[in-house]
Amino acid sequence: MRQNTDSLLSVSANSFQLLALWLTIGWALIALIVYLSLTASPPEVFEFAFADKLKHVFAYSVLMGWFTQLYPSLKARGVWALALFLLGVAVEFIQGWSGYRFFDVADMAANSLGVLLGWWLSSRWLAGSLLHADHVLSRWTK
Repeated sequence: MRQNTDSLLSVSANSFQLLALWLTIGWALIALIVYLSLTASPPEVFEFAFADKLKHVFAYSVLMGWFTQLYPSLKARGVWALALFLLGVAVEFIQGWSGYRFFDVADMAANSLGVLLGWWLSSRWLAGSLLHADHVLSRWTK
């Protein structure tokens, strides 16, 4: 579902009927990404050249897209972008200190690219899609 920028900015967390569900899923996604980033043996779903970087871009774009759908104001987007950027940096440092994972600046760059991609997608092609899902699901639960 595509919305123009004006209608996107009029959406707020108060627009969601099932906000607790969407926040729980979002924070579970953050916890999953942190766990997968810090576990000694993350699952290898698929492997090819640069697959690791694509996984980073995908993970952080999902996080950014998810939370900026819930909080689409420009200020909230900036806060989420900064928070996710810092999360990506912190995870890389922790990996370097762990003794079983490696610090990688390229992973930080991939995380940051994912944040930017998530921002762009959630303000363009995916704008309002979570709100639409919220409305559909909330009708089913009544």
